[in-house]
Amino acid sequence: MPQPPPLPVPFGQTTFAVGDALRAGIGPERLRRSDLVTPLHGVRAPAGTHVSRIEAVGAVLRPGQRFSHATAARLWGAPVPRALRDDDTVHVSSEHDVAMRRAGVVGHRSPSTEVASSPYGPVSPPARAWFECAETFSVADLVALGDHLVGKAGLATLDDLAAAIRPGARGVRTARLALDRIRVGAESAMESHLRLGVVDAGFPEPELNVDVHDADGQFLGRVDMAWPTYRIALEYDGDHHRDQDTYRHDQRRNNGFTVNGWLVIHATAVDLARPAVLFERLRRAFADRAGKTRRG
Repeated sequence: MPQPPPLPVPFGQTTFAVGDALRAGIGPERLRRSDLVTPLHGVRAPAGTHVSRIEAVGAVLRPGQRFSHATAARLWGAPVPRALRDDDTVHVSSEHDVAMRRAGVVGHRSPSTEVASSPYGPVSPPARAWFECAETFSVADLVALGDHLVGKAGLATLDDLAAAIRPGARGVRTARLALDRIRVGAESAMESHLRLGVVDAGFPEPELNVDVHDADGQFLGRVDMAWPTYRIALEYDGDHHRDQDTYRHDQRRNNGFTVNGWLVIHATAVDLARPAVLFERLRRAFADRAGKTRRG
């Protein structure tokens, strides 16, 4: 079979909707040739290219439709629950009455006209996406999402999140509970979950990302969480702390903290799953430091 004729720009270089190609004068037979693949019904892409489901869905979004809920959160680079990290289901909200119905797509109907832009198409703005996720996220997962948005990412403020809550909508109770516990300063979802666990266990709420100095004002380091009055710090050690250079840096820094009277407690993902040992260490640390504070 002879080589198919080249497609006009941009159809030969990108993922596209069949309807757009037909309107551009490309015949149905040409769209069935072997140099094109079908990642989703009604969508074509050049053969040999990897097309994610979100990219394929983006090619067929209609006016008034946008990526939303957990899909929007992921497009903003925000953390989602572990169960969703490898899930390629795409959430799409429609302003009009008819929700999108496609394989691998969860369609929603939404009166909101708030829309931002993403590389794949229209998307719910960060605060709006946060509230949409309240429909299915736990309070803790919604806090972690909110911590990210109001933190270093700078994608929203606490006022933005509060304004996104729509009375009477699904998820309002979860959103309001989460909003009260979102804090500026958490730098990872695991830190957020660790903080919530510590506070729920009855410990005072820690300060976040605290810069620690010695008596001469020399910077010793920044800790994830701290109770400066007691000179107790709590660090979450992710997998990157297993790197040898990182481990050596941590040891040198911890020595400086110890010399200056700080007690640094380290937690890992194992402690988040089974926190009893961690909580006992914290309890003993507070008991010891409280006694020293009283004696001082």
